[in-house]
Amino acid sequence: MNTYERKAAATTLLRRPSWLLALGLAGVALVRPLFSITGLSDSLGKPATPLILTAVISLVWIAAGTLRRVREPLPTLVAAGLAYGLAGIVLSGILSPLLDGEPDGPLAHPQAIIPVLLVNAAWGAVCGACALGLRRLRGQR
Repeated sequence: MNTYERKAAATTLLRRPSWLLALGLAGVALVRPLFSITGLSDSLGKPATPLILTAVISLVWIAAGTLRRVREPLPTLVAAGLAYGLAGIVLSGILSPLLDGEPDGPLAHPQAIIPVLLVNAAWGAVCGACALGLRRLRGQR
């Protein structure tokens, strides 16, 4: 495989996810930190509230990958997980000094950036695999 073919393959892979849907689903997932920032997670009860929110967000992601006519649900949901992880990292870097008076989160502890992205990519991959499985059960490709 020559350099041109490798670049073409990488470009094709990057086009596979539905980027607009991935960004929208990442936005949906930002409900979790919003509940935490506003104190709703504390008032509604921890750890149940974050777990319930994660389950609901996962169901929304799986439904979007199953019901929408997404070309490639797996890469789209992995991209959603990465976009959510990146948004969370940036938001924590901006909001933690404002809310806590000092920087906290992955930007203050750079060794945490890769694990945060990996965990969220894995979350997207699990949701994407579930969506693919449901699509196959429905006879949809």
